[in-house]
Amino acid sequence: MRSEAASLPGSPERPNEDWVAAALPASGSGGTVVLLDGVTPPAGDDGCVHTVPWFTARLGGALTELSGSRRDMTLSEILSLAIRRTADAHRDTCDLSHVRTPQATVVLARWDEASVEHLVLSDSVLLLESPDGAVRAVLDDRLDRVPDEVRRSLAATDRLRNREGGFFTAAADPAVARRAVTGTSPRAQVRALAALTDGASRWVELFGEGDWADCFGVLRAEGPAGLLRRVRALEAADERAGGAHRWKLHDDATAVYAELSGR
Repeated sequence: MRSEAASLPGSPERPNEDWVAAALPASGSGGTVVLLDGVTPPAGDDGCVHTVPWFTARLGGALTELSGSRRDMTLSEILSLAIRRTADAHRDTCDLSHVRTPQATVVLARWDEASVEHLVLSDSVLLLESPDGAVRAVLDDRLDRVPDEVRRSLAATDRLRNREGGFFTAAADPAVARRAVTGTSPRAQVRALAALTDGASRWVELFGEGDWADCFGVLRAEGPAGLLRRVRALEAADERAGGAHRWKLHDDATAVYAELSGR
């Protein structure tokens, strides 16, 4: 496996709330990729004494360890256990029932000689490239289905957060793992993969600079850092033009690219 990752904070005045990891077992026969995008809470009480980076580091660390060591568990089971472990780490100090308790989007991918498993929860993106160069995007589009006018209201958004008919993130309830988009592909059908937080996927989803195959081509040619440079340049140009395309100027942006080996 060859992998590259890059991450940029949305603002130098705020910590980066994303998390990314790629792991190759000592046997060299498989691998795993983990990507999280921490959900920035609005100003005010979220019932927790910890920061979002604390949460994503705890959850990301648990996901990386479990996805690399517990081949007997499905990715959904791994996400459920990782959420439980993270919740247990601050259950005694924080109100985990609060709707804005620290939470994150999740992308997991794991492969061996036979198959490639995937899991996506909320609005980060997983891209799978086949040997013929075709690119498939694995998306959880439930947040995208929420109308913009609802998402502009914190109260209205909170009523849909981790609720039936709304959208789901990894927070404190292990049962949310059953809501993730999951699947398995034959190993021979996946040549490479990539994962993007929504700050990186803006290149496609917000600015329309190309489709997912074009985005994958940028990742292969320029690496994750090259894609993030392109996103920041587009955001700067958008700001000069009056910011018609953006909800906010910059977001934490993270991308990871992995070429699978061993076929």
